[in-house]
Amino acid sequence: MGTDIRGGGEAGRRLAAGAAVPDVLDVEDPRAWITLDQGVRSWVAVKLLPTRATIEGTEAAGPRSWPGSPRRPRRLTESQLALALCHRDGRIREAALALAAGHPALWPLVVVRTADWVSPVRDRAREVLRAVLDVDSAVRLAPLILLGARRGRGVFAVDLLDEVLRPAPRDRLAPLFTDADRAVRRFAYRLAVDEGLLSPAELARAACRRADPVVQDVCAEAALAVVAEGGGHDDVLQPLLAARGPRVRAAAVTALRRAGRAERGEEFLADRAGVVRACARYVVRQAGADPLSWYRRRCADPGDPALPPGAVAGLAECGERADAALLWPLVAHPSPTVRARAVAGLRALDVTDVRRLSALLDDPAPGVVRETTVALLASARSLDADALMERLAHGRPRDVRVAAFRLLDARGGLVRLRAAVALLDDPDAGLRQRAGQSVRSWHPTADVPAGASEVSEVGELLDRGRHRFSDYVLRRRKREAGVRG
Repeated sequence: MGTDIRGGGEAGRRLAAGAAVPDVLDVEDPRAWITLDQGVRSWVAVKLLPTRATIEGTEAAGPRSWPGSPRRPRRLTESQLALALCHRDGRIREAALALAAGHPALWPLVVVRTADWVSPVRDRAREVLRAVLDVDSAVRLAPLILLGARRGRGVFAVDLLDEVLRPAPRDRLAPLFTDADRAVRRFAYRLAVDEGLLSPAELARAACRRADPVVQDVCAEAALAVVAEGGGHDDVLQPLLAARGPRVRAAAVTALRRAGRAERGEEFLADRAGVVRACARYVVRQAGADPLSWYRRRCADPGDPALPPGAVAGLAECGERADAALLWPLVAHPSPTVRARAVAGLRALDVTDVRRLSALLDDPAPGVVRETTVALLASARSLDADALMERLAHGRPRDVRVAAFRLLDARGGLVRLRAAVALLDDPDAGLRQRAGQSVRSWHPTADVPAGASEVSEVGELLDRGRHRFSDYVLRRRKREAGVRG
């Protein structure tokens, strides 16, 4: 779980020196308790830990211990009890559990012990936890219990948590809905859905506001179940249709048909998310309409400034190769997003005109340049190498230079080596790194000329490239050493 057990060992040594638990441990962090448990067991000397006699109160009453001398219980401090609960000796851990019920601050260690590898310790810890766990302590311990579920034998505590919290009133569960731990939030919303603690409208609002996709799905599905039963259209559907999460919008669009509002599906044919567009097309088809005809009408005017990029993407998703005639004019649209979607659409329809697409490598929008590069990669060998080398010049925009190098690198052969060596001293760190990787992995291919001059150039470029790259690595290491110094 990424715990630093050495830090837990240091915390254990401070506890042994008499420090209070809250002073050495972030008691609100569930991982801190697991770290303490592992650290004490691995990094704290046994002589610093409480003994079994100390825990059971069988130490002598005075400085001398004579046969038959009276004994009196010795009260352990909370810090000592915490160490005993983490002791590497299972008998000491089991003995410490008998005292743990009276120390609510140490109940997190009781939770840890419920998954102990020693059966008697585990059984005793489960008895203690069942005896002390109520709604308030369950809410407090929920993050640690759910974290422990990822470890072996952690199911008992999770089942007990569910058993305690399931009958709890909604207001007692409220802190769990906004807990920093997503596992806790997911547990709380699933519990609320199972017990019907939230109304459909509240579930819809939670699906829209929560960033966690699992919570979104749980709440959206529960809210839309009401729509399937014929109610709550406005309170449930409307917020879900306007949600930021595409999965939530997609579920709501699909529910339009069950709600008898399939005609609204057209509103989402041009949605920005592909999954929503796909659901919208299904709803529209179920209503007897043709989404492809809608896309064709929407993309027919290349000068329409209000053309949504989703309509262009949708045309490519369900269109035919003949629809490329509608997409080509859109590569000159004023909106960069529309231009990028048009290029991506042409690639999806497997329509590649190298000459026309090459001109888009100089587009001012980085998104268009990236989509054009991807569309041209398969045709890299047919591109003008000299024109691409010119685009590597320092004065060109970075996205254009990156695109040119990607295409030159895809060409392979001597062209790739020349381009990589040319960028080894480039001021752009990203391009330098890519160029160095290209030089190191370069190998001759069948298209490399075998003439004496070409062979000589290859050798010279490789020597220069490896020398420059070695210098670059050495300079970088010196800079890093200087920063550390």
